[in-house]
Amino acid sequence: MIRTTLIASAIATLALLYQSSAQAEDLEFTLINNTSVNMTSFHISPGTSKHWQDDLLEGDVLRSGEQGTVTIQDGLTTCEYDIRAEFADGDVMEDYDLNLCELGSYTFHE
Repeated sequence: MIRTTLIASAIATLALLYQSSAQAEDLEFTLINNTSVNMTSFHISPGTSKHWQDDLLEGDVLRSGEQGTVTIQDGLTTCEYDIRAEFADGDVMEDYDLNLCELGSYTFHE
């Protein structure tokens, strides 16, 4: 339980993408790893970007069955984001054009 809390805190802290002075509301959602494999990296990028942003886990992992809160404070006014997760077994899962303003949680499944 302590490990899960630490991961959640780490994700929330590391999710400060491209802080800007632009006025926009922060986006927040719960990231759930409902796979049998540890997540080794997690990326979020605006839907208009052609490149993945930095790894929010920064060397940590989101273990199988754990969850954490992701807060995006990038100063953008967009709600559309793409997400990418990489797992310890080499699998990569991506999802595109997610409306994170309406999303309360996102679950990765096998």
